[in-house]
Amino acid sequence: MPLLMPTPRAEPGHGDKRRLAVIWLAVALALAGLAAWSAIGPGSYGQSRAGCVTVTIPSSMGGALLHECGSRARHLCQRAVGRRDRLSLLIRPSCRGLR
Repeated sequence: MPLLMPTPRAEPGHGDKRRLAVIWLAVALALAGLAAWSAIGPGSYGQSRAGCVTVTIPSSMGGALLHECGSRARHLCQRAVGRRDRLSLLIRPSCRGLR
């Protein structure tokens, strides 16, 4: 009859629980570090400067970045100055440093 009895389950020991806690702590710290880095770092399109214009505009998926440099940025700003539509009004403040 002893062969028909189910085998007892092995319960995790203190070492296994500690290892699992360390793994969860490492994952939580990595995610917190990633969140802090993404919140603090502006990225390459942070602001309009050095002959470039960066504007966040409304889009079908929420918002989009409009980024132009050099002659394309000057052309974009010239078009925005001559118009009174909503997009032009959003572009104008970023063009102030370009002039």
